[in-house]
Amino acid sequence: MIPLNPWEHQNALKTLYAKCIETVCTTYRITRMELDILLFLANNPLYDTATDIIEIRFLAKSQVSASIKLLEKKGLLRKEYTENNRKTAHLKICDAAMDIIHDGQYAQEKFLSVMLDGFSAEEIENMRTYTDRMRRNINSHLKEAE
Repeated sequence: MIPLNPWEHQNALKTLYAKCIETVCTTYRITRMELDILLFLANNPLYDTATDIIEIRFLAKSQVSASIKLLEKKGLLRKEYTENNRKTAHLKICDAAMDIIHDGQYAQEKFLSVMLDGFSAEEIENMRTYTDRMRRNINSHLKEAE
């Protein structure tokens, strides 16, 4: 018998998260992927390239690229290049996206408050430590399998 089945509740987690953010997507007429990209960039300022998003979030390159193009077209995102590297585009959030990001982060906070209701600060920190370790184990295994 497997002592822990983390995948048993993944669909419930995905459903709860989708429910928390659906109003943001509807209000601003953006897709879930577009919101995910904006929130990723806002929440992870050290990771600002399409490659970062693809590798860290395990998303399809085609979906990320298409969503970035739509975000650029809507004036919510822009690409910047450094002088010494014209190949790598650094994604920058435009001012027009700030309300979306604010509402998206509020929705993320709501999701976490529902999910972590009744947990102590110590339990949450322990959970963070354990899930970080699991993520490192998964990433290490996936890299070895390449």
